[in-house]
Amino acid sequence: MIDVRDLCENPENYRASQRARGADASLVDSIIAADAARKSAISSFEALRAEQKAFGKKVAAAKGEEKQALLAEVKELAAAVKAASTASDEAAGIQDALVRALPNLVSKGVPVGGEEDFVVVKTVGTPREFPDFTPRDHLEIGELIGAIDMERGAKVSGSRFYFLKGVGARLEMALLQMAMDQAIEAGFIPMITPTLVRPETMAGTGFDVAHDAEIYRLAEDDLYLVGTSEVALAGYHADEIINVGEPVRYAGWSSCYRREAGASGKDTRGIIRVHQFNKVEMFVYTTVEKAAEEHARLLAWEEEMLAKVELPYRVIDTAAGDLGMSAARKFDCEAWVPTQDAYRELTSTSNCTTFQARRLNIRERQQADDGGKGTTRAVATLNGTLATTRWIVAILEQHQNADGSVTVPAALRKYLGGMEVFPVL
Repeated sequence: MIDVRDLCENPENYRASQRARGADASLVDSIIAADAARKSAISSFEALRAEQKAFGKKVAAAKGEEKQALLAEVKELAAAVKAASTASDEAAGIQDALVRALPNLVSKGVPVGGEEDFVVVKTVGTPREFPDFTPRDHLEIGELIGAIDMERGAKVSGSRFYFLKGVGARLEMALLQMAMDQAIEAGFIPMITPTLVRPETMAGTGFDVAHDAEIYRLAEDDLYLVGTSEVALAGYHADEIINVGEPVRYAGWSSCYRREAGASGKDTRGIIRVHQFNKVEMFVYTTVEKAAEEHARLLAWEEEMLAKVELPYRVIDTAAGDLGMSAARKFDCEAWVPTQDAYRELTSTSNCTTFQARRLNIRERQQADDGGKGTTRAVATLNGTLATTRWIVAILEQHQNADGSVTVPAALRKYLGGMEVFPVL
């Protein structure tokens, strides 16, 4: 949720943000009008309420026929007060709905446009060439080494489900544990988070629970399956005043669920785009002033993980139209996938500024000029992926051998009992 006061004072910033996203800039003017209507409705209600209180004293002092006449007027005034209260609530509701429909204010420097309008920040490493053999894709490799079983996943649960088994299961556990170890070393508090959350938590994080076809919902319980532990970690401090003198950092380990409703026909082979996966997610609460530098740290930690698994990758500055609802800026790390001859997203880190904190009412206490307690204000929140199931795709393809075996990246070997190669079975 954006700061309505700032929007009313600087509307062109928000109109420009909407235009950069390819979204409706007139929504900004609708919010300004709704805010004016809300204030007018509140003013009318408060004036009538004050009149009602003053009239009550007048009635108390009156006698006889005068009092009876005044009592009749009291009923009319009470009805007017009630109507004004209803009008005030309705105006507030209209404004709130409009504000909740407005995405976060895009940060300065974010590329304008949609999904394909990103800017490459840097490229690290060189895509591997295969002069001596034709590379296999991750699913063929996964089947050869007994790591992935899509057929039985589909039999048990339907399309886009799978089993990781043997070295596949061990690889994912090793990868996530290495990510968690790195996070702990960097000062993150490890968390195993709920994967079912209430609608207010999902909505507070920036997801449209009423219209988002990507979200699994348990209707009988009115709970939602999360697509990332970011949701639970964002809700962890909802309706709290917290100390962010130093950044508060959590690393969430969870299963994640996505319906992939808009992905019909895309990435149907293997485990690139699936309904269920596991992930270690970094989540940070900090001050508005420190958010940008913390964003840079999250990106650096993601790159550190990619270096450990020896993958060539690039970092992109995501265009405004592809930021989603909550992010003001987002950087993706995309690893090279040889058989697709393309870079594919493995990590994403977003600076959500105060957007989520305003929706979830998460604040910090400021210090007053005299050193005492000051007013409160919204904190900033950020998130970033440190490892997830999709990484297996790039690792298997990048480190494959001619016979279908896979050389284990050196940093992962201690998590795999010293195993150096995943052999063909």
